[in-house]
Amino acid sequence: MRESVIYQSIKAEGREEGSDKKARKIAINLLAEGISVDVIVRVTGLSVEMVQQLRQGESENQD
Repeated sequence: MRESVIYQSIKAEGREEGSDKKARKIAINLLAEGISVDVIVRVTGLSVEMVQQLRQGESENQD
């Protein structure tokens, strides 16, 4: 059975969300290890802004 275009689109979105979530988790772990934002951006493909937001969230969790 062929999948509809809508179903294929929903599946792709789900994979993308999962991939983004995994990249954010990796970035959080790298931040905890003291890795620089520039390196994390290159490794994960996340934006500088996103990594900085994650770093801010990590520092708030430590307080």
